[in-house]
Amino acid sequence: MKGIMRFEKKGKLAPRFVGPYKITEKIGIVAYKLALPLALAMIHNVFRVSLLRKCVQDPSQVIPPEVLEISDDLTYTVRPVTILDRDVKQLWHKKVNLVKVQWSKHENDITWELEEKVRRMHPELFA
Repeated sequence: MKGIMRFEKKGKLAPRFVGPYKITEKIGIVAYKLALPLALAMIHNVFRVSLLRKCVQDPSQVIPPEVLEISDDLTYTVRPVTILDRDVKQLWHKKVNLVKVQWSKHENDITWELEEKVRRMHPELFA
């Protein structure tokens, strides 16, 4: 492939190193052959030592991958898990009831939603 192969993101937040990958064979004095996944099959799997970094893993920081059920149109559904908080927003001439909802698939995905909308879409949360 010509040009630069970018991994996942472009620009300032692009990762500098990708991996870790297992070294399968030493080729010459300064080159190693890596076991790359199928997603990186278009990249040559022999690298110079200067391009590799030692990986020291901390087992407490390993995040297990989540299994997503992806439909044919490459979307997945998220459902509300629980209601964490309630609030009343005072506008000029009316009051709006809000609920703080925690969503499935992402434990940190917490949003404020209109109570009547959530009650209409997911009445099981208010039982």
